[in-house]
Amino acid sequence: MSSLASSPAASTSIVSDRSRRLQRRRRAFNGLFAVLCVAAFGVVVAPLADILWMVLVKGGSAVSPTLFTQVTNGISGGLLNAIEGTLVLSGGALLIAAPVGVLTGIYLGEYGHGRWGRVVRFLADVLTGVPSIVMGYFAYVTLVVGMGWQFSALAGAITLAIMVMPYIARFTELAMLQNPTSLREAAYALGCKEHQVVLRVLLPSARSGVVTGVLFALAVSVGETAPLIYTAGWSNYLWNGHLTQAPIGYLTYVIWSFINQPFASAHALAYAAAFLVVVMVLAISLVARAFLIPRRPD
Repeated sequence: MSSLASSPAASTSIVSDRSRRLQRRRRAFNGLFAVLCVAAFGVVVAPLADILWMVLVKGGSAVSPTLFTQVTNGISGGLLNAIEGTLVLSGGALLIAAPVGVLTGIYLGEYGHGRWGRVVRFLADVLTGVPSIVMGYFAYVTLVVGMGWQFSALAGAITLAIMVMPYIARFTELAMLQNPTSLREAAYALGCKEHQVVLRVLLPSARSGVVTGVLFALAVSVGETAPLIYTAGWSNYLWNGHLTQAPIGYLTYVIWSFINQPFASAHALAYAAAFLVVVMVLAISLVARAFLIPRRPD
């Protein structure tokens, strides 16, 4: 009788000991995994923080009113021509890429379920993986030399547009796919036609994702250098308004070229240009982040 009475207690003790060992092992594993996650986060963030700190300190100290009022004079002067050129090239790229990219994304999200849709999606993914310098060389052969445009704002803007168009298309497609099926059914039930459902119901509902894709493409175009070296060239003067036969300045050229010069004035301009590019990209990213935050219903 005593052995029978003690058997449940012994088995309970064995189970509790095993449970405690499992809990200790689980806590040790969780702790190790947390340490590895923190270490991986540090490996990613430390170089980024170091780069940002160097750019903000050295570039911020080089920023002065002269940068915004004077054009580049050799390896000195200001960055007015480069700032204007960056805005012209990135703005022109968006004017070309945004309509085509958004329409492509709408097609892929709403009608791209067949073979042609898979082909377009595959080509867009491949295009995002093409190195920018290869894109620049292709544009140099076809636009600058083949069509005789020479270094120009239009050649640079078209090259940037081809590069960022797939990003806009994919962001738009994902945003359109987030629309619930009930929204489409309600629009059709109210008697809306196909184009009205897409343009007046689905696209406004997905506008935050679409705008985020456009802003992301803008940030990518602001930071590009390699394709513009082959297409836009460089100019120490302000843009004369000609789309072709006239090179144009931009900020990333100053970073790439002036940092290799053995002069303090050139280094100051390079760091100042890097500072302006980082500030632009951060500002665009913050605006895009604001569009991603869901709004509370009234």
